[in-house]
Amino acid sequence: MSEDASAMRQSLIPARLRGIDPAVAIAFGCIILLLLGGSLYSRNFLSPDYLLQQLKVASFLGVIATGMMMVILLGQIDLSVPWVVTAGAMMACAATAYGTAGSAFAIPFGILCGAVIGAFNGAAVAYLRIPSMIITLATNAVVQGLMVVYTGGFSPQDSASPAMRFISTGYVIPSVPNGVIVWLIIGISAIFLLTRTTFGRSLYAIGNRERAAYMSGIDTRRVTMLAFVISGALSALGGVLLAGYASKASQSMGDAYLLPSIAAVVLGGTHVLGGKGSYLGTIAGVVLITLLQSILSVMQIEEAGRQLIYGVVIICMLLLYGRQKLA
Repeated sequence: MSEDASAMRQSLIPARLRGIDPAVAIAFGCIILLLLGGSLYSRNFLSPDYLLQQLKVASFLGVIATGMMMVILLGQIDLSVPWVVTAGAMMACAATAYGTAGSAFAIPFGILCGAVIGAFNGAAVAYLRIPSMIITLATNAVVQGLMVVYTGGFSPQDSASPAMRFISTGYVIPSVPNGVIVWLIIGISAIFLLTRTTFGRSLYAIGNRERAAYMSGIDTRRVTMLAFVISGALSALGGVLLAGYASKASQSMGDAYLLPSIAAVVLGGTHVLGGKGSYLGTIAGVVLITLLQSILSVMQIEEAGRQLIYGVVIICMLLLYGRQKLA
């Protein structure tokens, strides 16, 4: 009887809408509600300038969340994001102290530092079988210690290079911030990677059942390690963009991006236990979180309140998706 009822409900849904992930549809629906609700508070919420500004802010989180999604699709987690973001920003700015050559290699150097940290996390998870939650949390603490030693506990003195400021705040296309273009390029690359490559299909397979993926011939260790490398590199790139936006790096600048990056991925419908998710959903989650942050700022809610909201959202989605995965 239940199967007949389910089939009847499916027949009532237009064919175009049957393939849409409900979580993605809900996320986009919430975005519309936030915009409409914000417009009642201020007319500027629907202005092109405001929307472009929100996309610019969202681009930093979007870059970081892209790497986080790769790891979550495996059924893993990367808690080293805060200080990988900070380390990428600090090391990129530090390179500028070495003259023209240093400035030229500042961005690649910052990203490379993040990739190296990601490779360490990936090797520990894939080859040493250390739980990702434990090793990435420990790595975050180690990187924090290294950065504090490097700066002596003070704010870094090195400034962002002109190239860093340009990719964050400049305009190649009039009225469209370069940060948005960077996120667009990374987003297109992520969609291609997840939908058109063996690596992308392997991520989903490992997230669904790692042993079955291994028995089918997938090099699960290599794929897992590469996912953490991507996460580290994109977190560092997010730090580089933030440093360019602020013109310099700062201590703990990545702390505000851990919970939002996880929340954005989960809100977009990616299962926290891995194996299911779409990048379109992550885009929706990033925009939703950014708009939520904007509204909370306008309402003058303190950072502690924002973190509480993110935590509640993650717990609720974890209960929902976790039960679905185990069913």
